[in-house]
Amino acid sequence: MTPPSLPARIQRRLAGLYGLDAPSVDDFVHVSEDGREVVYVREADDELEIAVHLPRHHLEAREPTLDGLCQIAEGVSHFLYIAERARRQLPTTWLELELQAEVDKFVLLSDVVPDGRGAFDVARAVRLRERLYEDVSFTHALGSDEGDRYRVANSVAARFAQKVQRLRISGGRVVRALRDFYGAGQREKLEIALAA
Repeated sequence: MTPPSLPARIQRRLAGLYGLDAPSVDDFVHVSEDGREVVYVREADDELEIAVHLPRHHLEAREPTLDGLCQIAEGVSHFLYIAERARRQLPTTWLELELQAEVDKFVLLSDVVPDGRGAFDVARAVRLRERLYEDVSFTHALGSDEGDRYRVANSVAARFAQKVQRLRISGGRVVRALRDFYGAGQREKLEIALAA
């Protein structure tokens, strides 16, 4: 039996966390020979078409780099968020997608969600937050729509990730906070994160 793909494993973790039921992301993945993760969305005849383009070298890596893991996680996060918002017949914005993906990367890589396997490694989570939100460079220029969107998503997600980390340390309701954030629209996501 073939083990599940990395996108499928990421989908299973995120879907379990957020209580989602979505089609298999593997059915929507298109392997690209180069470049970065890209999600294409098109609405046609009351149907939503989604294609998740992921670089082959990240998908086939025995041990993906942090960047590779983040690209795959971002593609899966976008896919799940679009599918869930469509299922609920709610609109979504590109900023919502980017913001949720930035949070999902932290959640997936930090073990911030209690799972009964042991103590939370605070120092590791702090290093990861620094790497994801502070030690970054942006492809799109400051002042461009894409550049501004990615920078806002990064900054807001950093604040929310710090809140989630504090909840985890204090024994707070991490899963509830993450689910509330996931179910919120753009304005509410910004308010939740900025209140952190």
